[in-house]
Amino acid sequence: MLSLYQLRAFLEFARLGSVQEAADALVVSQPAVSAALAGLQRAIGVKLTERDGRGIRLTEAGKAFELSGRRILAMLEDAQRNAREIAVAAEGRLRIAAVTTAAEHLVPRMLQRFRLSQPHIGVELDVGNHVAVWDRLRHWEVDLVVAGRPPQELPLRTLATRAHELIVIAPGGDAFPLLSLGAATWLVREPGSGTRSNTEECFAALGIDPPRLSIASNGAISACVRAGLGYSLVSRDAVANDLEAGVLREIETPVTPLNRQWHLIAARDREVPAAVHRFVTFAIEQCAFAVAPEDRVD
Repeated sequence: MLSLYQLRAFLEFARLGSVQEAADALVVSQPAVSAALAGLQRAIGVKLTERDGRGIRLTEAGKAFELSGRRILAMLEDAQRNAREIAVAAEGRLRIAAVTTAAEHLVPRMLQRFRLSQPHIGVELDVGNHVAVWDRLRHWEVDLVVAGRPPQELPLRTLATRAHELIVIAPGGDAFPLLSLGAATWLVREPGSGTRSNTEECFAALGIDPPRLSIASNGAISACVRAGLGYSLVSRDAVANDLEAGVLREIETPVTPLNRQWHLIAARDREVPAAVHRFVTFAIEQCAFAVAPEDRVD
């Protein structure tokens, strides 16, 4: 019979791709992880790993087991949390994943005010691009995602939305001459970012294919635009202070501002935890969010 420790050891190995790194993450010895992997495979009766040169890798069966194992572990943590919440009504935990732009410019203020109103709810915040946050929500490893529009092919549910704009920015002042949209270098987020997808859509609508410089940080992009390295498409919320100070300027284009929405998103195939309900209610009452049309009861 497999043990919870064996499952945790396997999932850490699958995540990190190394027995030694999995051992470091679990704060145990490398032989302990190797023994756990061997014991798990004996309990299941199939090979989950195989030799790959000097290391080991997952078999196809191992990859399939990882997908189920992640959900099993999340369900176990859910059961433990639900039991604690029933035993102590004021206790709770809210696990949020947010895309980088939201994590840097929207979520911190929301969490600060939420913690004041709900001090007994513990909050965990994970930051990643769209690919990462959907993956964590799909496997129930977080309770709520703050991001743009979710992919339709996944079993996700938008609970509330808030409008925001994407605008084109350039350096402020007279130190840097303005260039045409097609001639300027554009500073773009990494592949997988929602803002990167919006930027490529903007290029297509404008009929341009400008030089691109990929930067994996909104703060770094704003700093590089201020330094005169190029233009960028960003959330107005992210640069409001710089626009007011004049160190950045908004460039008007035929297709901007792009009107987009922030979404508060939960897994459709899972009951929404009580802490999520409290956070969404708070966001609607105090942070300019509105109940999503699909979630409204008339």
